[in-house]
Amino acid sequence: MMARLLLWTLGLMAIMSVALAVAVDFVLPVAEGHHEIVKKESHPILSRQKRDWIWNALYVEEEKPAPVAYRIGKLKSSKTVDVKKFEISGEGANRIFFVDSKGDLFVNQTLDREKNSMYKLTAKMFDGNGELIEDSGDFVVQVTDINDNIPVFPRTYNGSIMERSPIGTEVVEVKATDADDNTTANGDLRYSLTQREDFAAFDIDSIKGVISSRTNTLDRETKSQYVVVVKAQDMRGMPSGSTSTTSVTITVGDTNDNHASFTQRTYELNVREDHKLNEKIGTLQVDDRDEIRNKVPVFSIPDKKTPWIFGVEVSKPNKDGDLVLKQALDYETMSSYTFNVKLHESLDVTDVVNSATTTARVTINVLDVDEAPVFNKPVYTFDVAEERDVRYIGAVSARDPDKAKKRIEYSILDPNCPIRIHQETGQLSTRRKLDRELEAKHVVEVRAREGSDGLESSVKVEITVLDINDNKPELIVDDIFVCENDPTGTVIGTLRAADKDDQPASFSFSVQSSNFSVRSRGIIVILFVMRKRYQKDSLSNLKNSGEIHEQLVTYDEEGGGEMDTNGYDVSILSSACQGGSLLRHPDQPHPSLYAMVQKPHHHAPPTARKGDMAVMIEVKKDEADHDRDGFPYDTLHIYGYEGPESLAGSLSSLGSSSTGSNLDYDFLNEWGPRFRTLAELYGVDAPDYYHQY
Repeated sequence: MMARLLLWTLGLMAIMSVALAVAVDFVLPVAEGHHEIVKKESHPILSRQKRDWIWNALYVEEEKPAPVAYRIGKLKSSKTVDVKKFEISGEGANRIFFVDSKGDLFVNQTLDREKNSMYKLTAKMFDGNGELIEDSGDFVVQVTDINDNIPVFPRTYNGSIMERSPIGTEVVEVKATDADDNTTANGDLRYSLTQREDFAAFDIDSIKGVISSRTNTLDRETKSQYVVVVKAQDMRGMPSGSTSTTSVTITVGDTNDNHASFTQRTYELNVREDHKLNEKIGTLQVDDRDEIRNKVPVFSIPDKKTPWIFGVEVSKPNKDGDLVLKQALDYETMSSYTFNVKLHESLDVTDVVNSATTTARVTINVLDVDEAPVFNKPVYTFDVAEERDVRYIGAVSARDPDKAKKRIEYSILDPNCPIRIHQETGQLSTRRKLDRELEAKHVVEVRAREGSDGLESSVKVEITVLDINDNKPELIVDDIFVCENDPTGTVIGTLRAADKDDQPASFSFSVQSSNFSVRSRGIIVILFVMRKRYQKDSLSNLKNSGEIHEQLVTYDEEGGGEMDTNGYDVSILSSACQGGSLLRHPDQPHPSLYAMVQKPHHHAPPTARKGDMAVMIEVKKDEADHDRDGFPYDTLHIYGYEGPESLAGSLSSLGSSSTGSNLDYDFLNEWGPRFRTLAELYGVDAPDYYHQY
């Protein structure tokens, strides 16, 4: 029973010791500290764990002068032990803080909370033998804050707001800092405006520091910039708190909230009558209090006639009204103009009358200028017949537009011009006969001058030379060829003629030869046919190298064979594009109408003539055009029909040997166009016929 009572008493004492230590923890420091750091011993019955130190925190005020060390607390154990020595370690141990043999803790320097607000230390207790009595324990020394710092604005602040902005429009936010503890009143700031004149325009949030508009009537034209003074004060704005101020510049932005108006009620301008079109005459100045970029003036001239002569444009960069000329002025016609100009502008704001119109009266005085003569036409055109001396072509006329009405003298600038002009009357005439075929149109520049040394102007005169029939027609003729056996009335060619004159003319053709006739369209036909026979022996031998042979083979004869034919020289083929034509000169030898193809004999083939191929092609074409029984070459030919019984018997009778033959095959000419080629090849045993006219 006594044992239990003893244990209960010891536990109660330990609890009271801890309660005292905790109570000391919340006591503000005084000049002489009596704080104790107590080590609580764990109860042996409640737990078998090793006893732990439970240390309290010590407080020391910053910036406290320390000429001599002063006591801030005491270290001791709740256990009744004989402590001979105390040791501390950690931040500032034995330098800022030290402990004596009794466990009193001292500080020997002035502390600054803004540099270090807390120090962590460790304490140990030793007995007389130097043995550690308890385990080491940690405790802290907290430096309490005092209001030793003032608020600081880290930078300058500028803001802007548009004029006529609504109430409560945020402008700018300001912030100040305080090095004191912001969890205490020492670092808790409040903001305010100091100048009374700022109160009407702006307000500031005391906690956030946001400046906003207090009115919706800010007018840039009245005041475009405000400089407000902002004060920051700690201690939650209490009078005892430290303060700091800064200036904030607030710029009021411009909007189009002012009407534009003319600076004058009337304007009078002078302008020369020769003023250039679309150039400025003068400026109608405008008064607008808004900035240039926000000006939107609109100019108009209500007069119905004047806008065609004058116009008003917005000038740059001032946006005034520039009066410009749109039509040419004439002092003699109108010496002055008077009209109204209206100025209208719509505003961006709605709390005032957002549109207005002002009017100014403008007078334009036209100044007289000596002007050059003026022709009554921009271009003159005349016609004159060629090859004639024309005394009067026409006349040009110019006048002096000025009131002086000076005498006008005319002249032609080109001294070699075939046209002359009368100096006083402006009448045009020819210096010599004109030839349309040499020059169909003459362009003359005529000058008009006021007197002998006055102003001058010029005009273009176009004279067209009319054609007369003064040129003979010229015959355009190519060589014409005719076949020796063409019947009377065969068209052998067409004559063409040209005339240098411009008039459409019809030509009549005639031929003096009695063998030919020319129809109205220039077509030559045969009236009489002469046949001239040449002997085969008179043909020259073909000795050219590189000749081309073409073999004609008959496949229907029995036991026949090849029939050797004469070769064509390459020059025959080239003659089609180089020398082929319809008409030949009478002094040149003419080739045969067809290619020189003979019956087989021992003589050499005839010499190819230039143009033979062209002649043969033209003859074949003419046959196809005029033979009613023949088929064109570009149509499908049917060769299945052999015709009636042949009086000549089988074609196998045509020998294929190289020897001559005395058979008469002239009857082939009576078989029609299809056998004309055979008739030419195997006709009478005589040379080919050659026609010459």
